[in-house]
Amino acid sequence: MKTLVRRRLSPTQLFLLCSLPLFLAATVFAQDATQQPKIVQPGAPGQDTRELTADEAIDIADTGYTADDVAFMRGMIPHHQQALEMAELVGERTNRPEIVEIAGRIEASQADEIAFMQGWLEARGEKPADPMAHHGHHGHDMPKMDGMATPEQMAELANSKATDFDRLFLELMIRHHEGAITMVDDLLEQPGSAYDPVLYDFTSDVKNDQNAEIERMHAVLRSLSDDPRASLAAGFRNAGTAISNLELVSEQPKPVGFYDPANPAGLPLSRLKEVLAEERGEPISEIELEDKDMEDEERSPLLSFANTDMAFAGNTLITGNYHGYNIYKLANEGVPSLLSSIVCPGGQGDVSIVGDLLLMSAQETRGRLDCGLQGISEDVSDERFRGLRIFDISDLSRPRQVGAVQTCRGSHTHSVVSGPGDDGKIIVYNSGTSSIRPEEELAGCIDVPGDSRNALFRIDVIEIPVDDPSKARIVDSPAVFADEKTGELAGLWRGGDHGDGTQETQVTDECHDITVFPSAKLAAGACSGNGIIFDISDPLKPKRLDVVQDKGFAYWHSATFNNDGTKVIFTDEWGGGGRPRCRAWDPLDWGADAIYDIVDGELIYRSHYKMPAPQSEQENCVAHNGSIIPVPGRDIFVQSWYQGGISVVDFTDSANPEEIAYFDRGPIDSEEMILGGYWSSYWYNGRIYATEISRGLDVFALLPSEHLTENEIAAAALADQGGVFNPQQQFPVAWPAEPVVARAYIDQLKRNDMLSAEMEQELTAALNQSEAALESGKDIRGVAKALKRLARDVRKLDGDAAATNRAEALAATLTGIAENLAG
Repeated sequence: MKTLVRRRLSPTQLFLLCSLPLFLAATVFAQDATQQPKIVQPGAPGQDTRELTADEAIDIADTGYTADDVAFMRGMIPHHQQALEMAELVGERTNRPEIVEIAGRIEASQADEIAFMQGWLEARGEKPADPMAHHGHHGHDMPKMDGMATPEQMAELANSKATDFDRLFLELMIRHHEGAITMVDDLLEQPGSAYDPVLYDFTSDVKNDQNAEIERMHAVLRSLSDDPRASLAAGFRNAGTAISNLELVSEQPKPVGFYDPANPAGLPLSRLKEVLAEERGEPISEIELEDKDMEDEERSPLLSFANTDMAFAGNTLITGNYHGYNIYKLANEGVPSLLSSIVCPGGQGDVSIVGDLLLMSAQETRGRLDCGLQGISEDVSDERFRGLRIFDISDLSRPRQVGAVQTCRGSHTHSVVSGPGDDGKIIVYNSGTSSIRPEEELAGCIDVPGDSRNALFRIDVIEIPVDDPSKARIVDSPAVFADEKTGELAGLWRGGDHGDGTQETQVTDECHDITVFPSAKLAAGACSGNGIIFDISDPLKPKRLDVVQDKGFAYWHSATFNNDGTKVIFTDEWGGGGRPRCRAWDPLDWGADAIYDIVDGELIYRSHYKMPAPQSEQENCVAHNGSIIPVPGRDIFVQSWYQGGISVVDFTDSANPEEIAYFDRGPIDSEEMILGGYWSSYWYNGRIYATEISRGLDVFALLPSEHLTENEIAAAALADQGGVFNPQQQFPVAWPAEPVVARAYIDQLKRNDMLSAEMEQELTAALNQSEAALESGKDIRGVAKALKRLARDVRKLDGDAAATNRAEALAATLTGIAENLAG
């Protein structure tokens, strides 16, 4: 059916036509078609030209609506219909007022919109859509209907009641609404779509209404959780907190010079005025910001003060920051005391300590070689710095920059691989994830697809002479993702999703983190689109051993080995770290940890883990940086989740990870999503240290619980970490042969039901006697003999592999205590 809307004349045609005398205008329309020039349409190269009628020519040029518009309407109608079917289930399955109210709004709005969409199609002579099409297979012209519940999910919903129904209804409906928003976004990306103003207004209404409804449903869904982290009050300095099996030992704000005093929380200016108005009880119109420059424009990137990573050496803690770094001294209880603040903008700010040298990553284009505050505006400048900075920190109060290695893509993270060795050199892997700088600025930075010299698909191997760090240089940039047979640089994941319902995963053209385990001659690379383990027997030439993919990972971000190098935890930074990705309906295998066992040089997937507490839309939340907590006999990990707080996770059983402790604060602001939360959380010398992006630095202690005994915590505090901790560098820790370590193993064997009451009593008595003997110097030989006999008995205990390993470790510890007594 042809309509006048689709035959409309352009404004110019209307103007000319109306300007003609009436008889001439009539003549124009009365002319015989045979008197008009032919209308032709050329074919493809080599094909004939064909003649067109006027109607056919107009059809080709018509922009009233497109096939994509029609397909969108036909797909959205059954999409809405399923929402109605879900809403109709509410009445007989729950009496929760909020759910009933949501269902009522859906029934009212979706039915009206279905009628509108059917009318839109009929007015244009298009085939009406079947509202029940989602029960069968939709046609080829119907778009994929994102967010639709499967028949199995609908059946599960129909068979549930009360709180179970409420939770599932909200989860399915939120995904359903998000699917509608995705369908709108997909439509608007098509050329010429939504040209019809009526349709465009409709798509805008759908998107706005669905977003508002999602926010309301999410609030209700969070209220159904009994986890105290689900509904914490917002606030920059006074946010609500939830804590389990941890003690907050110390919380310190950012040092002066590392936050904007006029806007310490980093609020958008419009929101800052609202907050000030609320605090002062004044109208927003009367609020003037103290810094007049803020009235006209946002702060420049030079005032980015995000806390980032940490490094430890002895009793020194250094926290990185986009603005530079801060140096702390650690007291006996592990409480930090600020010693000095070093301003050196350049972004990222990840740090490592090697002797008297501090290495610091810088990646942003504003960074200057001289650590200047003025930034750089030129496209090409010999004053710009993007790469690895090297500081002499022998005087912690006045560090000096003594080396700087420029790289093509900057330095997002780096890994200290080895050294200084006998040759006095340190080897570092550098990972740049930013754009390639112009070759005019740094020679060799090639950004040409297909060119074998391309700076993508590589890492940098940097050599630093300790005696003269100014001579530090890149010694190689191996193409670690190349196809081993063809040599093509892009040899791994090419980007894209993995099929319906899977994550959109970034192309593998960089490593975000490479964690090295030199004693095992292994490295684990979290490399954007893949997880990789490398053989680093020759640190200068890393070789791939195995590569894995994950359908739920968007961006492979970081990697951590367990203490003996037989497992690795990879994290997924879905949303880039700046978006809420721990909402109640977000998949638990997206933005999560993936746990792999390493078996004969291969990565074997075991499980995913994600913090279980739903977070708000105002909290950026996704897996980020963490470390092993060295409890002997167990694999325990402390994990940062940005504004999702920190989790302590037991992954001793790789297939069944379990959260055993946590801490969380509410969002920075109740209205706006402000970037914040924990960047890193690391165990060092008996404490957990956590850098909070916007608030400061926190210190935690583990508390005994049903998950972790006092002996296990005390043994972890005795672990020998070698007096240093650098991100992305791991060494196996060792435990001294002391009674508390033995007691930790005994607690674990009791948990495994491997100890009889009689043996437990004998072990306890012998350990008590050993402590008394060490103090008094009496009966040493008798106690040592008893310990050795018990060690032999313990080795005979029978259990699964993990329990048997603990029994062997207990036996070794008992023997070690006996030798200490005898020695």
